[in-house]
Amino acid sequence: MQRDITVSFLVEQDENGTWCAEAALSPKSFANGEGATREAAIEDLKDAIAILAETVGVPEQVTVTVEIED
Repeated sequence: MQRDITVSFLVEQDENGTWCAEAALSPKSFANGEGATREAAIEDLKDAIAILAETVGVPEQVTVTVEIED
């Protein structure tokens, strides 16, 4: 079965110029990716998330709409 999941992530460039991406599927399950470009780090992270989801399962999700005043 295939299932799409949405995961928030952070991307930063380290002091050596490598891009690092990280995300959490749950409070105890983290995935990391890295690459020479921001896009490469995100693609590596996607692969890591897919492997992690196969291992620990896909978390339940809730969608919340928030109105932010300017």
